Amino acid sequence: MGANSSSISELPENEYLQKLSGSEPISENDPFWNQLLSFSFTTPTNSADLKLLEEATISVCKSLVEKNPRTGNLGSLIKVFLSRTKELKISAECQNHLFIWQAHNALFIICCLLKVFISRMSEEELQLHFTYEEKAGPSSYGAECEDLIEELLCCLIQLIVEIPLLYPCQHTDSNWWKWLCSWYRGRYSGGVTSALGDITYSISLEAVTTLIVFLSCQLFHKEILRESIIHRYLMHGRCLPYTSRLVKTLLYNFIRQERSPPPGAHVFQQQTDGGGLLYGIASGVATGLWTVFTLGGVGSKASAQLEQCSPLASQSLLLLLVLANLTDAPDTPNPYRQAIMSFKNTQDNTAFSSSNPHTFQINFNSLYTALCEQQKSDQATLLLYMLLHQNSNVRTYVLARTDIENLVLPILEILYHVEERNSHHVYMALIILLILTEDDGFNRSIHEVILKNITWYAERVLTEISLGSLLILVVIRTIQYNMTRTRDKYLHTNCLAALANMSAQFRSLHQYAAQRIISLFSLLSKKHNKVLEQATQSLRGSLGSNDSPLPDYHFWEMSDCLHFSETKLRHAQDLNVIEEVIRMMLEIINSCLTNSLHHNPNLVYALLYKRDLFEQFRTHPSFQDIMQNIDLVISFFSSRLEQAGAELSVERVLEIIKQGAVALPKDRLRKFPELKFKYVEEEQPEEFFIPYVWSLVYNSAVALYWNPRDIQLFTMDSG
Repeated sequence: MGANSSSISELPENEYLQKLSGSEPISENDPFWNQLLSFSFTTPTNSADLKLLEEATISVCKSLVEKNPRTGNLGSLIKVFLSRTKELKISAECQNHLFIWQAHNALFIICCLLKVFISRMSEEELQLHFTYEEKAGPSSYGAECEDLIEELLCCLIQLIVEIPLLYPCQHTDSNWWKWLCSWYRGRYSGGVTSALGDITYSISLEAVTTLIVFLSCQLFHKEILRESIIHRYLMHGRCLPYTSRLVKTLLYNFIRQERSPPPGAHVFQQQTDGGGLLYGIASGVATGLWTVFTLGGVGSKASAQLEQCSPLASQSLLLLLVLANLTDAPDTPNPYRQAIMSFKNTQDNTAFSSSNPHTFQINFNSLYTALCEQQKSDQATLLLYMLLHQNSNVRTYVLARTDIENLVLPILEILYHVEERNSHHVYMALIILLILTEDDGFNRSIHEVILKNITWYAERVLTEISLGSLLILVVIRTIQYNMTRTRDKYLHTNCLAALANMSAQFRSLHQYAAQRIISLFSLLSKKHNKVLEQATQSLRGSLGSNDSPLPDYHFWEMSDCLHFSETKLRHAQDLNVIEEVIRMMLEIINSCLTNSLHHNPNLVYALLYKRDLFEQFRTHPSFQDIMQNIDLVISFFSSRLEQAGAELSVERVLEIIKQGAVALPKDRLRKFPELKFKYVEEEQPEEFFIPYVWSLVYNSAVALYWNPRDIQLFTMDSG
């Protein structure tokens, strides 16, 4: 670091870093800090860059960990950063960006150091590194002992919520920022999207990243942290009043998807007229020549990729998910989760509830658009899940949209490519569908939305199909994939629950969707017969006879099961599971027939075409009741087709079915309770969500790297 370093290989020998990690205390007023922080660099853009940086500076970090309790140099660096942030306004008014530039550089160093400190020590030990107080010498903070952790956390939050980004005048009411925008417009042909926007973008990103690093202590614990010093600071005291503004800013960062400035864009060059932005600063640094410190290198592939995405949006979303999933304090519920649960649309004029001080307003239309566009990422799907599940205002708004296909199609595409997605992403997508299908209006409206040419659906060309029929096809495909690959009962249950919620409102099912419903039942029937055969053979083997008659498998006594070995008992359990699934499928078919038979001639056609599948279940004690209606429908329409004669065309059969649907006496169909399933989080959901969120941070965070051998929260491949 400092003005003389330009490559990673030189960092271990850098005189400024050596002094920072040395044995001598450095006052926060020492000119050394101007020298240390006077470097320009391309902010690291990926974990590979950070890995190189960490490996190059590990000796410096170890030395600082060892000597800082005696020197307090980490605290001095933090105080320098805090003083620079307090002087940002002065920096702007003087037409001089030195302080924001040095504040950014100081924060980058702090973030790198904190990451190493947190991975190597407990929170209590970390706190000791922040409590050093210089005994002699002037101090800009006065004689009182400052709580530097809280001071730093509060400053980071203030930076995030108060610093404008690429278009400052549109993001703040601050008069001095407006004046600064005007000054930049007059000075730079690039307008506001110039060096000011680039450097504020970078420091905002660095502030978000540093907050994530502060919370990363969870990564190094197997158990969920329920008592944390950092959590306590964020949920109480000086940080608490910023809760709603922080959540709102992070959401807007996600919504805006501001692109990353080009590498090195915030490096201001001195103007030829001698009155440039850096005029008069050279005396404060070791040399007047400012080299560019690069990791990936300008024009690298990583940089080119970042130009197509928004690091700040991605990082802000990860921080939002981390904050929302902090465990409640013993005396206080998580305020960030409260804010997410209660924020309202900007068009909602109802009064805020006095019971929740963290409520705010945000543009739901912009939020909806961003959610529709970003569902390829796990974290965007997780955010959508949280909002639908926890915020009734968002859920009501989404369900009222007339373009619901823009949200549902990306979710279906996630499920369609199930083999390419991790299991958690698939679960979240499926639960989102389940939550949506709890609403009858949604279940009706999706059959009114007609889609054309779904290119990602490869099994069959779908030139025209309703959103409802496509949803059925994708969910059934997910069930079939699960049956042959993962065999996950939880996934089965949620898929079937979504179909069950929809079944009473099935309308004008596409012929292929109707065929797939019956094909799934056929697959389950074959599976049932196979498992039944295996279970029967197991019981015969246990009884030592292949010839003696067995009691009907429906009436096996517990005494019979006592003969089972563990393997044989599993056959019986498999039989029970498959019969539960078959029962659910029969209930789904029955629900459609009893509630909307006249709307679904294609389903009746498919049912008649495969009528033999249902024969074996007529007398089955687990299915007799539900089979009565299905058997009645099959018999009624079979009779009408027989009367119409042989060699009927498909069109003629469908015409007979439509006519028969009107004539079928509905009072002969037995009434069953309406199929309704509601998603409910399991007890202690944090046991699932906290490791999941941190796995997303580990794998997706921009320019953050942790040694995989240090991670304790979740299992992973080392490398």
